[in-house]
Amino acid sequence: MKVKQMRPRLIAALVLALSAAAAHAEPQAPAPLTCETGPVQRQFGGTDWLVYSCDDGRSMVVISASGNPASPFYFILTPLDGAYKIYGEGNGSKAASDAAGGDLARLQQDDLAKLLAETKTQPAAHN
Repeated sequence: MKVKQMRPRLIAALVLALSAAAAHAEPQAPAPLTCETGPVQRQFGGTDWLVYSCDDGRSMVVISASGNPASPFYFILTPLDGAYKIYGEGNGSKAASDAAGGDLARLQQDDLAKLLAETKTQPAAHN
């Protein structure tokens, strides 16, 4: 399945996953997030990923690009207590997703802020 064909399902799944992840951090049920601004293409762990920002202005999703051995896989980056929490899920190559997750975990706050700002220079994805 191509990324463009997967996008509506992935975005719906990400909204649910972001809501679930945020619910663990807060006792109240948060409003669902939409993550359609971008993408910006980056390499993490030596493979290609697409980075989108969410409508809360702070969270991001990182989706495996077409041809990535980690596919299908996504990471959710959410701010929590002054740092980003990283959550990932998928069933592609574990080695590829672990390598990308390691790279994401090593990003500094300034790097994440720049990546977030860059996604916001891209038009919102249309399905």
